Amino acid sequence: MFLFDYRNFGDSEGQPRHWVDPARQLKDWDAAIRHVTTLECVDDRRMVLWGTSLSGGHVTCMAARGHRVAAVIAGHPLMSGWAAITSLRPSAVLRLTFAGLCDLIGSLFGRPHYMPAVGRHGDLAALTGPEAWDGMEKLKAIADVPWENKVLARVLLKIPHYNPIRSARKVRVPTLVIAGSNDTIVSAAVARKAASRMQNAEFTLHASDHFQPYYGDYLDKNVREQLAFLQKHVAV
Repeated sequence: MFLFDYRNFGDSEGQPRHWVDPARQLKDWDAAIRHVTTLECVDDRRMVLWGTSLSGGHVTCMAARGHRVAAVIAGHPLMSGWAAITSLRPSAVLRLTFAGLCDLIGSLFGRPHYMPAVGRHGDLAALTGPEAWDGMEKLKAIADVPWENKVLARVLLKIPHYNPIRSARKVRVPTLVIAGSNDTIVSAAVARKAASRMQNAEFTLHASDHFQPYYGDYLDKNVREQLAFLQKHVAV
């Protein structure tokens, strides 16, 4: 397994910190895949891309670009940033847009503007779905790793233009798309539509929200389905 931190996050370098930008992160994926294919211990004919949420869209884009991979797993993927933004109340969109503009203008003077990545309902934050706050708190308790609840506000100006579903028809490798019927952060309907456009996709719908696949009963089901998919398509 090969893990990496996006630039401006974790152990990776880059300033300002906590900068989420789909275009930049796709370049990081490109670089990571190119690096992995140079490792002698890696059989690039059996490489699988795995991503969840925003990264679920990223791995879809990577497969569409023609990287030599055996399969893709996209869990609760953001397939349409436009759908995610337009599902919010107009007042929330205006507040988020204003915060993004403040960040862009502030960055010209070396004063980037941050906002919480996760908030409660009614907060000004990137994620405020009903499950967002409690779900992230549970993940933090499980992972037990340092995490700052902040993100550059300019991300809200980028997300509406990021729509991996447009690349879905170019995905030819076996792909497992997992979605949740109670997910209020990304659309399960859009994920299903994206899977239907892929040449060799399996779509699974759980009665889960955006975070439940990573703890409790849904974690076990999630892992079993992914292992079965890998056994089917990349087992020796």
